[in-house]
Amino acid sequence: MKTLIIGASGLVGSNTLQYFQSKKWNVIGTHFSYNTDHTVFFDTLSPNNEDNFSIRNFQPDVIIHCGALTHVDYCEEHPEESYEKTVQSTINLLKIAQEISSKFVYISTDYVFDGEDGPYQEDAAVNPLSVYGKHKLEAEQLVQNSGLEHLIVRVAKVFGHEEREKNFVARMAKTIEETGKLKWNGFTDQYTTAIHAADIAKALFLLLRDEKTGIYHLGYGEYFNAYEMTKKIADMYPHAEADIQPITKADFQQAADRPPHGGLKNNKFLSEYPDFQFTNIEDYLKDRQLS
Repeated sequence: MKTLIIGASGLVGSNTLQYFQSKKWNVIGTHFSYNTDHTVFFDTLSPNNEDNFSIRNFQPDVIIHCGALTHVDYCEEHPEESYEKTVQSTINLLKIAQEISSKFVYISTDYVFDGEDGPYQEDAAVNPLSVYGKHKLEAEQLVQNSGLEHLIVRVAKVFGHEEREKNFVARMAKTIEETGKLKWNGFTDQYTTAIHAADIAKALFLLLRDEKTGIYHLGYGEYFNAYEMTKKIADMYPHAEADIQPITKADFQQAADRPPHGGLKNNKFLSEYPDFQFTNIEDYLKDRQLS
């Protein structure tokens, strides 16, 4: 299957590119701000840029949109930039996809929910609290109303290998590995689920191979708050000097509101792929320490 991955230098995109290549699919990944040896340049906000990779010449069967501005507090303080990089980029890509009749895959988030009753199933009522969540939902709705065959995959707290190690779990692990210490304050009133980026790639492969459409939630099943997650990471390095303190939203003001009980239920996906084995944080860190 001829596949184009937008944002393939990021966490989800890079893992998806690598996995699809291992499956011998004809796949190309793009980058914008972070150049890699494995990707080509494409500016989603300037689709007619002469330096862009030519999507129209490639004629992909599927376009997977992994690119977005994901810093939630930054989005809250820069709503115009958030709109451009999340909503406008989707508008521009959908126009190209419509011209060449590509299936469209959009990577979304549990932040489309308000966190009053999580974790959430696919048919739960959406009600985003933040600018980031509102723009992700708006992009979702554009995809749903595009007339294209489409797939929306929502994920939460993605972890795993990436060149820049920007994701939370990797950053905490790297700090311990380099310094032997970790000092962190973790919220006890913000709950979520999590998923390994490599598992997203594997799930996307199955969903596309089997021509699935609609919305799917992915996560490895455990439900925890940020304090528990950080303790989980520190516990995997028993010889490190760890100082993990519990805090609440009242102790530390964030620019953007977060779902207090967010996260996603994977029942739908597992009902269709009951043999799928998700990777938890402990397994990822074990593999990381062995590599």
